[in-house]
Amino acid sequence: MKIISYNVNGIRAALKKGFIDWLKAANPDVICIQETKAQKEQLDATEFEKAGYPYQYWFSAQKKGYSGVAIFCKTEPNHVEYGTGIETMDFEGRNLRVDFDECSVMSMYLPSGTNLDRLDFKLNYMDEIQAYMNELRKTIPNIIVCGDYNICHEEIDIHNPKMKGVSGFLPEERKWIGEFIQSGFIDSFRFKNPEKQEFSWWSYRANARANNKGWRLDYAMVSEPLKNNIDRAYILTQAKHSDHCPIALELEF
Repeated sequence: MKIISYNVNGIRAALKKGFIDWLKAANPDVICIQETKAQKEQLDATEFEKAGYPYQYWFSAQKKGYSGVAIFCKTEPNHVEYGTGIETMDFEGRNLRVDFDECSVMSMYLPSGTNLDRLDFKLNYMDEIQAYMNELRKTIPNIIVCGDYNICHEEIDIHNPKMKGVSGFLPEERKWIGEFIQSGFIDSFRFKNPEKQEFSWWSYRANARANNKGWRLDYAMVSEPLKNNIDRAYILTQAKHSDHCPIALELEF
């Protein structure tokens, strides 16, 4: 099973930059999308069907043009779970899950903490999603949580580790993602590439992408019971439809 996760920073903008042709070439079984910034009815779903994804699931924010996640699948999942049932997370359309026989896959868009109000919102979300995942794994132990976590975990995950006071690399954020992993998840990219420094997001400012001054904010977190199923995990840095690039995970069942 090949899974791709991609924060597209607006699916309609990505479509204008050749997203469909890229999707056909990348050819994942499941693609998790974050920051759709669209309601399903604002797009032509047949484009995705023609690309090989007849099963499309959207969980959009109440606020139009903001946040939102989606999952497209080649085969129909057994079940689709929209949101978490926790209102503080769900009104911004941040979690969507599909369940298959072998595993479940979640598309998650963790908030950024760009100002003090949003940082408080982010920290609260982090606490709530951890508690939610602890409970969920009692009934769904085989789960992959893909998405934009808006956090760099270790110094290797950011081009300038001296950026101590910036949200995305705050000590409490780094501590949380470490504890999230310790609670029973594997950072699949780091598991397969322990020494490699690659990034999945670059600022639009100061020619950051051309100079590779990036951050690794996107993860495919694999629950411990699936550890032996992880075949490959890599970052698709050549895809340029967004300020993020896609990440990929391949599992053998």
